[in-house]
Amino acid sequence: MTTTNNNGHDSQLQSFFMTMLQEAYWSEQHLLNVLNTMMISATSKELRQAFAMHQQQTEKHVQRLEEAFGVLGAEPQAVPSVGMQGLFDDGWQVIDETEAGSANRDVALIIAAQKVEHFEMACYGSLVTLATTLGQKDIAKLLGKTLKEEKQTDAALTAIAESKINQKARKEQTVAE
Repeated sequence: MTTTNNNGHDSQLQSFFMTMLQEAYWSEQHLLNVLNTMMISATSKELRQAFAMHQQQTEKHVQRLEEAFGVLGAEPQAVPSVGMQGLFDDGWQVIDETEAGSANRDVALIIAAQKVEHFEMACYGSLVTLATTLGQKDIAKLLGKTLKEEKQTDAALTAIAESKINQKARKEQTVAE
């Protein structure tokens, strides 16, 4: 989508904003599958529930992004995010390198999930700022809701880790090779 600014010229900032929206859309769509795998791989019931809740939120995030595309008069289009793909790969590695059923795996899953949350917070924070700069207050408000939920998810993951999982993992014995 090409838009023009007040001078009738193509806006590079608008194009960059659109690319960021497309990357966020790709990321959220792929995160749905990643969260399902993380939920299945988690040991703690509390952590599985947190991943399930975030999966439901992520479905809303996809819908909000689709709504933002609609406000801009564009069809939703997903463009791969290299940064998020790297974080997803990190999560797969965590699953491969930790023992199933262990608290250590849960610790590693929480850390992998929080890396994703922090990346998403940076992206959505930037999208909100750019939407405001571009005069897209409705989109800024819409994506601000997602940013708030990402922050809440991050805090919830920290609380789960600190409540018992980290201490439980600390007491686990090393698996003999």
